[in-house]
Amino acid sequence: MARGFSLPNRPGCRNGALPFLLCGLAFSGAAGCRSVNPLPQADLKEPGWTVRDGQAVWRLPKGQTELAGEVLVATRDNGQTFVEFSKGPFPMVVAQAAPGHWEAAFPPQNKHYSGRGSPPKRLIWLYLPRVLSGQPPPKDWSWHSDANGWRLENRANGESLEGFFAS
Repeated sequence: MARGFSLPNRPGCRNGALPFLLCGLAFSGAAGCRSVNPLPQADLKEPGWTVRDGQAVWRLPKGQTELAGEVLVATRDNGQTFVEFSKGPFPMVVAQAAPGHWEAAFPPQNKHYSGRGSPPKRLIWLYLPRVLSGQPPPKDWSWHSDANGWRLENRANGESLEGFFAS
């Protein structure tokens, strides 16, 4: 299982040419956007990381598909988080956040997202470390954790994560 990642520094508001072009043309230069610099690669061997690993099932929105695999969640007291969900030797989701900045990569689809502030609710993986640390889930989401495991669900679209961590 990979223990870190970094995204390439890409210009523009988001990945892709159209958003970059639209951002550059917005209000004839009166409004613009800044690129979001990638977060440094997470080194989970550094002191201060709390790492949990286990198994999880990811149910995609609207019951489209269900994937089972290994999950790793790492957190630091300074607000940094790292999450990886993998199936076999292949990472399916790699996400990390720091206060005011987040990134998520979906390597099988070659998709990368990043931004400032809170992550969008469509990125359930970035909310898992938050609820594990005791923060409430977003509105209209549910969270349950007990000795048998945990479950995070976005009730609006049916996406959920369910799993347990090794002792």
